[in-house]
Amino acid sequence: MGEPVDDHFRETLAGWSAGPPGDVPAEELLALFDSQAGSRHLDFQARELGKRGLGFYSIGSSGHESNAAVAAALRPSDPALLHYRSGGFYVRRARQVPGVDPLRDVLLGVVASADEPISAGRHKVFGNAELSVIPQTSTIASHLPRAVGLAFSLGRAAKLGITAEWPADSVVVCSFGDASANHSTAAGAINSALHCAYQGLPMPLLLVCEDNGIGISVRTPGGWIETSLGDRPGLERFAADGSDPVRCLQVARRAAEHVREHRSPALLHLRTVRLMGHAGSDVESAYRSRTEITGDHARDPLLATAKALVDNGIRTPQQVLEHYEAKRAEVAERAEDALGRRKLTSAAEVMSAIHRHSPVAIAARATAVPPGRDETFDVAPETEGPLTLAQSLNRSLAEELGRDPGVLVFGEDVARKGGVYGVTRGLRKRFGGTRVFDTLLDEQSILGTALGAGISGMLPIPEIQYLAYLHNAADQLRGEGSTLSFFSDGRYRNPMVVRIAGYGYQKGFGGHFHNDDSVTALRDLPGVVLASPSRPDDAAAMLRTCVAAAREDGRVCAFLEPIALYHTRDLHESGDDGWLARYPAPGEHHVPIGRARLHGTGRDLTVVTFGNGLPMSLRVAERLRRSGIEARVLDLRWLAPLPVDDVLEAAAATGKVLVVDETRRSGGVSEGVVTALVDGGFRGAIARVTSEDSFIPLGAAAYRVLLDEDTIETAARKLVG
Repeated sequence: MGEPVDDHFRETLAGWSAGPPGDVPAEELLALFDSQAGSRHLDFQARELGKRGLGFYSIGSSGHESNAAVAAALRPSDPALLHYRSGGFYVRRARQVPGVDPLRDVLLGVVASADEPISAGRHKVFGNAELSVIPQTSTIASHLPRAVGLAFSLGRAAKLGITAEWPADSVVVCSFGDASANHSTAAGAINSALHCAYQGLPMPLLLVCEDNGIGISVRTPGGWIETSLGDRPGLERFAADGSDPVRCLQVARRAAEHVREHRSPALLHLRTVRLMGHAGSDVESAYRSRTEITGDHARDPLLATAKALVDNGIRTPQQVLEHYEAKRAEVAERAEDALGRRKLTSAAEVMSAIHRHSPVAIAARATAVPPGRDETFDVAPETEGPLTLAQSLNRSLAEELGRDPGVLVFGEDVARKGGVYGVTRGLRKRFGGTRVFDTLLDEQSILGTALGAGISGMLPIPEIQYLAYLHNAADQLRGEGSTLSFFSDGRYRNPMVVRIAGYGYQKGFGGHFHNDDSVTALRDLPGVVLASPSRPDDAAAMLRTCVAAAREDGRVCAFLEPIALYHTRDLHESGDDGWLARYPAPGEHHVPIGRARLHGTGRDLTVVTFGNGLPMSLRVAERLRRSGIEARVLDLRWLAPLPVDDVLEAAAATGKVLVVDETRRSGGVSEGVVTALVDGGFRGAIARVTSEDSFIPLGAAAYRVLLDEDTIETAARKLVG
């Protein structure tokens, strides 16, 4: 039994008669129909393969094929971040680039073949580097912040002399659905684009809202997109209906030309219709009447384009039908070929795109003396004497800005103010507002800017002002940053180092939003590096390593900075300057990813810790030493990947391990450390101390839930016996 929309197309076509020649763009309409028909038969084939248990993706583009007109209005070098119903766009753009077979591409994705040209069988996405189509998840508009970041960055890259993959006069096109337009991610991204345009910053972004009036089963109120997005100052609005292909071509061209000429954002409101339900598994009749479902067939954009061809004497109904059926046969032939292609066969092959690691290249870059370093610093930082953590980070950021013209430092309050804690002080004055700049107060937009800048050839170092602020934007790392290399088989990458001020123990200023010890959301992201420096010298060296990993391997790195240690000077007693450290000159102190640092060589106990836990543990170790207990303290430094080999070696040296973890007992770092010990075959004694499963309150009450030194010492003595 065929699909009703397929039967309706053929039956309706049979009742038509050819009209006289009309004044319409014949070749454009023929190309449009060919692309739309290809997309439609891809949908049919995907459903058929699914029924046979041979296909794995059936969210189709049927009813949205008018987006092929958008592709026709753009250059194939215009970067595109597409909605998952963008089959028509993808097929039409491929017509602009010789040698690309979009039918084969899509079907290889449907059957999860390793020969698929963008994700290599990991997921079915619209993406192809030859077509400048960057693969996206595109659910809940999560790709919009990156699109804004890319549009923002293209002109900035050219200004800085950075060679981007796309021409400086490109238009960034980003499509999304009407239901997704309501998500806070979309609202924030659009606001960010308009915020930039309001300030006169180039923002060549074409937003395409494909409005089919329904999100799975939930209807979008009539007129909502026009009301919510139509009258936004600074957002030029264009509108067309998919049932009028000639107007779609005309309006899409005007919208693209407007963005390209004015370098300002525009919205193309494209009225579409959803045919065949949300996906192959969707029982549409459960929430829509039969009359409503069949009534949508009259708005079929493929039927509308066919009618334009027939009414204007370009093709007879029979010729249109022959073209349509020939496309069906062509797609079926491609499907059989796709079924014979190879699949991913091992975990290593699946993960190869997300765990790329070039330690030799990283070390070479991290230890090299930056050219022009003498011009970066009036006084070489290694000659300044002992520095605090904040000072050391400041010098390291300056060093990276001086090393690489593509490095950008940005975030809330980082430029003129120099950061809430002074970490970025003086960088804007030294390197200019193009490279060190303040952002609006929206973490999704900050990370989206970084995602766009990274694929533009630059190396962003965004700052998230407090760890608690990251959580409302974590999907930009989880769903976008960490997945791009997975979806593109490493072809596209997100080089970035996200600086995050976090953890607890701030004195005189606190509460949950400024003291947050939850890092769980960051620890399980495949391929994402999670650095947690504690000492000033390690912080400088580890920042160099992260920047090198971002540049060499395209890694996403999260750099957790303990707020309470930013300006700490002393370790054991007031005035001892025990927490200051000399700045390491390039080549003097390299910290490879996943390597811990051992403090002491005690044979009685191994204390494994990180962050604020390091100075606390060192103080406890000193008190233990005075009572005859010799402890060694291992600073993890890296929370992902954990330095498992170093942990096992240190544990074996004493046979007793105390894990000192300032994060929460549930979902904290200690769980991973203990598991690594057990998995590694350690059979000695293990104990752990943590903070409570609580948010951190104001004032002295904070120290009722945060881990303290007395708890550490008591546990250590008990473990040693």
